[in-house]
Amino acid sequence: MNHTDPDRTERELTEALAALAQGVRAAPDAYRTARGEWLRRERRRRLVLAVLIAVVFALATLIGLWVLNQAPSEPGVIFSGLGTGPGLPGHGPGA
Repeated sequence: MNHTDPDRTERELTEALAALAQGVRAAPDAYRTARGEWLRRERRRRLVLAVLIAVVFALATLIGLWVLNQAPSEPGVIFSGLGTGPGLPGHGPGA
């Protein structure tokens, strides 16, 4: 088994990474380009979110209107008008 000194391994890795980093040359406008791309993606995310919110709101409104339209047009038991007045039946005026 090959035993290496941890300090030697660290030194060799540091030298290799330093040599690799020396060969990297950034484009002069790399930051501006990257920032522009990031801003475009951010605007697109916000636009997609706004459209999604509008679609969900429109669907909820349409579903609510459809449900209200499905209610029977004739008065039901609750709204039959046969009650004795305000409050509980039998406790109003004349009871």
